[in-house]
Amino acid sequence: MFRARAHANPLNETLFDVPIHPRDVNWAEHFPEVLGSKKADTASSSSEPAPVVQFADVGCGFGGLLVQLSPLYPNTLMVGMELRSKVTQYVKERIVTLRREHIGQYRNITCVRNNAMKYLPNYFEKGQLTKLFFLFPDPHFKASNHRRRIINEVLLTEYAYVLAPGAWLYTITDVEQLGTWMREKLDSHHMFERVSEEELAGDAAAGLLLEATEEGQKVARNKGSTFRNVYRRLLVPRAAA
Repeated sequence: MFRARAHANPLNETLFDVPIHPRDVNWAEHFPEVLGSKKADTASSSSEPAPVVQFADVGCGFGGLLVQLSPLYPNTLMVGMELRSKVTQYVKERIVTLRREHIGQYRNITCVRNNAMKYLPNYFEKGQLTKLFFLFPDPHFKASNHRRRIINEVLLTEYAYVLAPGAWLYTITDVEQLGTWMREKLDSHHMFERVSEEELAGDAAAGLLLEATEEGQKVARNKGSTFRNVYRRLLVPRAAA
């Protein structure tokens, strides 16, 4: 059985390789069946640009959301980002096994070790992402630790930078206090507007926020409450109220 700590402190100094610029990331190593052949095609012809990563699951845990999203969006490249090294390695091995057991499938997902609170722009160009997920993040209950929360005013500006206009940012938690915190931070940010429940009903990804992750499944088994907040990245800043 694989065991790991539920969360890691994102403000600790942890040593691991980080690209200096998004162009330094060798995504072909992560998506060899997609980008390996595409790179060869591009070198020999003037074909369309190679696809780029468009979905990111921050704090992806054991990769449950990625695995569920992969067949729903088979032509979209997506990455899970996880700070814990052992968990990152587990997800990588899980994906390798899935690719081996299901030929031609799961070739559009990968996982990297990263501290998204510090290095998200090191991986993505401006306006690159169309979906960004934060599922069951660490609530950091103590007031002195609120600066560690993954949703805050400063980081939302960074997320707006890597998200394309019209892109969606997804959050869910089983901690009401944290759900209120994330909603208030997003409501007050000038680059985001709330997505209506009617729109969410037609979005395949929104329906996976609870059931796809191990944490969400545990909440469901215990018949706990969840607090979902999904927002759209605006084209231009919203006027101050």
